Amino acid sequence: MKVFKFGGASTKDADNVKNVLSVINQAEEKDLVVVISAMGKITNALEYVVSDYLTNATFQHSLKHVYDYHFEILKELFPGSSHSIFSEVDALFSELTHFLKNNKSDNHAFVYDQVVSYGEIISSKIISIYFSENGIDNTWLDGRHCIKTDDNFRDARVDWEITEQKISKNVNPTGITITQGFIGAESVNNFTTTLGREGSDYTAAIFAYCLNAESVTIWKDVPGVLNADPRYFTQTQLLSKISYREAIELAFYGASVIHPKTLQPLQRKGIPLYVKSFLSPLENGTCVGEGVALEPNISCFILKKDLVLISLSSLDFSFMMEDHIGDVFKWLHQYKMKVELIQNSAISFSVCISDKFGNLEALLKKLREKFSVKWNENVTLYTIRHFDPIEVKALRENKQILLKQETQETVQLVIKE
Repeated sequence: MKVFKFGGASTKDADNVKNVLSVINQAEEKDLVVVISAMGKITNALEYVVSDYLTNATFQHSLKHVYDYHFEILKELFPGSSHSIFSEVDALFSELTHFLKNNKSDNHAFVYDQVVSYGEIISSKIISIYFSENGIDNTWLDGRHCIKTDDNFRDARVDWEITEQKISKNVNPTGITITQGFIGAESVNNFTTTLGREGSDYTAAIFAYCLNAESVTIWKDVPGVLNADPRYFTQTQLLSKISYREAIELAFYGASVIHPKTLQPLQRKGIPLYVKSFLSPLENGTCVGEGVALEPNISCFILKKDLVLISLSSLDFSFMMEDHIGDVFKWLHQYKMKVELIQNSAISFSVCISDKFGNLEALLKKLREKFSVKWNENVTLYTIRHFDPIEVKALRENKQILLKQETQETVQLVIKE
């Protein structure tokens, strides 16, 4: 058994869906789990639906955009309107509309998961039926029947013991199974949960771990894992091999190609991860597994934008002791801040955070009760692994450096641009 994962870029329109079929045919795999993300930018579009719904705006307009997007793809994949897929997808939108009209909860995270999950459900259903129509027999599997989690909506934690039992029971060990990335269900009421943004990679790793898969392949619109994001750096190079340890380091620092949670379950069972291009499926791409840290051994550049740098000092200029820092971390956890970098001295403590849940003002109010607080919003964090001092000097030119941190292998710069 192998596991393939296709992201939104690979299914953003009818031509790309046809290309996914071509990739599967070229791979010639008989026993396969195929994990499908929402099409294109549909997750973002469904987030607008959630926002409109919770602010009492008319959500029907933003939902119609999502509806029309999918049906334009359906019209190209299934010419004529008589195919059953049209009514099946229509029924899924009716389910979603019914939820929005009858839901009583104003919990944003709960509503988010119930709504946004339909992106994966609809896309996987379309892919499954399109495959069947074009000679690839497959079984469509609702991933919520397999991946069981707690009720921490939007960032649910997997119950590995139950999940392994469910996957072993529900996935046929032979043939092709098509399922969804990103989603699961909590075990008490079976409400839909999501695993965090980019969680489809994680889903692929979960299935691979539970099935003792031979490998996982993530199909993207890039040739593999590059040493820098081509959107921000002009010269990039393909990394042909990366060790698990190095890949986990890169993911921790924010390399966007691999989800941070994806690698741990694969490493535990020694399952190799391949990152390949769906545009050039016969190319080797990148292999993440055992062995040398990097091949070739070059610097890797990682960039994170729209962060917040908070600098704290005690109100009476006393030392920043363990009890002070303990309070800070307690509040960072309470307000769901993702910590990107920390630095402390005798009388100060700095932390660079990602405020993905919009709780910055509440956090700052709490911190002011005990500390003198300064902060900078919209800062950028640059991380260079295996850095060359010349590269660091070039990166610093004409930039305002708010904080620098350096170890033997890694240098990090917080920059106000």
